[in-house]
Amino acid sequence: MGNQDRAGPATQRFLQILSVSASSRVLAIDPSLRCTGYAVLERAGRKTASVTYGTIKNSPGMLPSGCLVAIHEKVRELIEQHQPDCAAFEAVIFVQSMKTAIILGSARGAALLAAAQRGLPIHEYAPRRVKQGVVGHGGAQKGQVAFMVRALLGLTETPAADAADALAIGLTHLQAIESAGRGAIVLSQI
Repeated sequence: MGNQDRAGPATQRFLQILSVSASSRVLAIDPSLRCTGYAVLERAGRKTASVTYGTIKNSPGMLPSGCLVAIHEKVRELIEQHQPDCAAFEAVIFVQSMKTAIILGSARGAALLAAAQRGLPIHEYAPRRVKQGVVGHGGAQKGQVAFMVRALLGLTETPAADAADALAIGLTHLQAIESAGRGAIVLSQI
């Protein structure tokens, strides 16, 4: 029996975090039925770079079921093309409308399924934590997030709001990996 087999739950969790911390490429998703933001970020040493980012746009006339298929297919294509080590998602947020919650949950589920089918470790981050990590305060506006993402990654253009949110989720995940490596934070994995 190896040392990992005899390790307690806390030690096993720490070893799991260390294995994830070796990840250098993350797929980040900000789910929405009509405009899902995505980003692939890569960390090499202390340098983080954007590999790709954008939005999955579904027309207003498209049936919700068609939107879900489009989200799933595009996320699957991104995974195949860019071979990320893990995926990071915006966590479920509180919404006052049951209909909105169901729509967001469906879009999130379509993207989560694509990542889960490929066996990617999936991590989630609350919107306030993402804003805190990128801008410095959890109540930041979308424009502030986009501006900081552009500055942090050295982008030549300010990304659209949903793509900027996905980039911010990816940056937050990479910060969490770095902090976990120093023993500061346990990653939130689903």
